[in-house]
Amino acid sequence: MRHFKIKSNKNLFMSNIEIFTQLATYEHEQIVFCNDNATGLRAIIAIHNTVLGPGLGGTRIWNYQNEAEAINDVMRLSRGMTYKAAISGLNLGGAKAVIIGDSSKIKTEALMRKFGRFVKNLNGKYITAEDVNTTTKDMEYVNMETNHVVGLPESMGGGGDPSPVTSYGVYMGMKACAKSVFGSDSLSGKKIAVQGTGKVGGHLLDFLHKEGATLFISDINEDALKHYAGTLGATVVTGDEIYGLDVDIFAPCALGAILNDTNIAKLKCSIVAGAANNQLADETIHGPLLMNKGITYAPDFLINAGGLINVYQEHIGYNRETAYRKAEHIFDVTSEIIKVSANEKIYTQKAAMNLAEKRISDILNVRATY
Repeated sequence: MRHFKIKSNKNLFMSNIEIFTQLATYEHEQIVFCNDNATGLRAIIAIHNTVLGPGLGGTRIWNYQNEAEAINDVMRLSRGMTYKAAISGLNLGGAKAVIIGDSSKIKTEALMRKFGRFVKNLNGKYITAEDVNTTTKDMEYVNMETNHVVGLPESMGGGGDPSPVTSYGVYMGMKACAKSVFGSDSLSGKKIAVQGTGKVGGHLLDFLHKEGATLFISDINEDALKHYAGTLGATVVTGDEIYGLDVDIFAPCALGAILNDTNIAKLKCSIVAGAANNQLADETIHGPLLMNKGITYAPDFLINAGGLINVYQEHIGYNRETAYRKAEHIFDVTSEIIKVSANEKIYTQKAAMNLAEKRISDILNVRATY
């Protein structure tokens, strides 16, 4: 029996869009291209791995510069979902979908319902949910065409917006890092820089403010910055200034791939723990770079798994208390990963990947016979 192994995302970008080469190299099971001229739908569904269960991952709408960029993004994101589900102990695989275009211009009921038809045709191998630039209302439209959707409104028996649970998991992971680094999980008085004040970042700010942290924030949304500066007393910083702040914790909650050579060199924090996906520009380079600089990094796919935990609960029968209780467990797993990292002298991202891969490999062996 072949030992299951997920390979590094190094050089994942496809300059020539060699699809089957990428599928073989990164062990994606399936890429589905969805086109509908009538609605303007151009979507890509990437199913990375379904050893543990059906692939579950949200659908984002983004105005990509080209198709290669969209394919690269959906492959990175779907691969991350495999790790996220595995390390969280969920019986789910990894998948993701992207719809190409400006959401303010292309998104309609017809487009979302047509996308739902494509999801339906996968017969349950892929379960979709909301993501960047999609909402619970959009999932209602998808649900008109398929039952393979979560993230539905509470009025329809769903879990509603998963961002509060996502934020809670990030908060738990951050506290676990604080206990390891500072000797206490208390964040009172800690200086914390939060990059990105959207739904997840905003809820995270609320948790941190209630605990008495000193907050620094950056975002491209001026209204959000004014809101949190006014209500929470957060200090607004602009652009790349956020990286060089003399703070205890840096929380990336916006863009991915921001932990690169340039930005890591600027960091003066002791901990990086945030909600953004794929924070390491190259996990094999920048994971060790953070460790060598003495910065404790909370693997993003581990601590931002609260949203997936929330929609998984919806998939099996929603209970909000159970979702929060399972998200709280992120504290324990993060603590364990930090210990393994120290004992084995490997960077935390690698330690978390090893744990996720082991679970997938173990279950693959369980299912080797009828």
